[in-house]
Amino acid sequence: MSLFKSASLVSLLTLASRITGLVRELLVAATFGASALTDAFNVAFRIPNLLRRLFAEGAFSQAFVPVLAGTREKEGDEATKALIDQIATVLAWALLVTCVLGVLGAPVLVYAMAAGLQQSPQGFEAAVVMTRWMFPYIGFMSFVALAAGILNTWKRFAVPAATPVLLNVAMIAAAWFGAPWFASLGIEPMYAMAGGVMLGGLLQLGVQVPALRRIGLWPRVGLSWAALKAAWAHPGTRRVTTLMGPALLGVSVAQLSLLINTQIASHLAVGSVSWLTYADRLMEFPTALLGVALGVVLLPQLAAAQAASDSDRYSALLDWGLRLVVLLAVPCAVALLTFAQPLVAVLYQYGKFGAGDVRQTALALMGYGTGLIGLIAIKVLAPGFYACQDIRTPVKIAIGVLVLTQVLNLVLVPHLAHAGLALAIGLGALVNATLLLVGLRRRGAYRPAPGWTRFLLQVLAASALLAVLLTWLTNQINWVAFGGGALTRVGLLAVSVVAAAALYFGALVVSGLNLRQFVRQ
Repeated sequence: MSLFKSASLVSLLTLASRITGLVRELLVAATFGASALTDAFNVAFRIPNLLRRLFAEGAFSQAFVPVLAGTREKEGDEATKALIDQIATVLAWALLVTCVLGVLGAPVLVYAMAAGLQQSPQGFEAAVVMTRWMFPYIGFMSFVALAAGILNTWKRFAVPAATPVLLNVAMIAAAWFGAPWFASLGIEPMYAMAGGVMLGGLLQLGVQVPALRRIGLWPRVGLSWAALKAAWAHPGTRRVTTLMGPALLGVSVAQLSLLINTQIASHLAVGSVSWLTYADRLMEFPTALLGVALGVVLLPQLAAAQAASDSDRYSALLDWGLRLVVLLAVPCAVALLTFAQPLVAVLYQYGKFGAGDVRQTALALMGYGTGLIGLIAIKVLAPGFYACQDIRTPVKIAIGVLVLTQVLNLVLVPHLAHAGLALAIGLGALVNATLLLVGLRRRGAYRPAPGWTRFLLQVLAASALLAVLLTWLTNQINWVAFGGGALTRVGLLAVSVVAAAALYFGALVVSGLNLRQFVRQ
């Protein structure tokens, strides 16, 4: 399967995940609105998610996948299976300790994440309870990340990309059926969402089992102390844990930025945490469909090319990924900057989600959109370092960007409130991506192929036409106070998106860009 087909498969399945995720958010927004309790749930959900990104999708994956791919390339499948068993054993013990400490320390974690919730005692208490309910989710998702790293290295992309749908389905069921049931029992309905998260984590782990068994790589976890000692002494385990040190620091920097922003938002107007969360959910569409899909497909291929000392293929993979980022991320950024309010109004403005919530969420979405290209490009550029088992360079860059982001917060938040937090993240992402690109160029790992200047001009010209169309559509239709029915408004949005896509890609074809070149890789 070509890289384009692999990335398309991951994108298609990720799209299904994001659509069900959007349905989930729409249902939560319509059912609960933006209140102290929704802020409490969002904070409680962010705590295990933060640790998931630290230990599972973040530092662990960045360290594990290159070592796994390199071991398979150099030592064969038998040695790779032994590595998987030892890594799984260490991971299981580490997660057991982490989950116990997390449940016991929930009040401290909530205070550290969002001390401002104490403005509403009910909100703070609810956040602590839901954190305790959801904390074991980190255990499920860490093993899901282990399985995903194995399956992606074996080019089995479908199951890892599809499993997030199960979390969304579980949470939709919790909001649709669980919340009314809890209310009938006299229990706070929002607590049903925490139960949905746990069910979703269990389902995601469950579908990994048959996928790994089919390729004979379901890990054997050692439950004894002797097995743990043997697993820790394995050279592959030591290599992964050594790489996880700087990787953990790097991911911690990104999550520390999120923690600081959540803390600041909790001290702003009530609903600020939720407005940022709703905007972030919309941002996940382009960042996941483009950035995550490319990162998932490219990292094992880059690691294999590095292990085989094939510098030409290594550089060509990065060049292809970056061109695809520019081709698809630039128009998405234009759309978020010029069409944010129609998107938020059509997708979120139902039930308790009012016109004021639309405006505030749209402002946050525009702030994120400013840095969309950087956010997606990082997903391609950072694996260029991880594949070489160089995690220190991205970490150093991330630390510098964290400092810059907080300086921007000091300048922007007093004037733009929660939207300033989103804009600071966007600007920081642009700087991060630029520094990563410069680093790869200086070390000679990435050598741009000919034709970049013409390609950039073609994309910018087509994006300018797109901006004109979307600005006109935004001003021509009153999307917030729409006089027609909900289905009519959804239909208008669908027609607008299709027309915008047709204009953009039509302009590219007229300009002479050969879109098939992206399929051939």
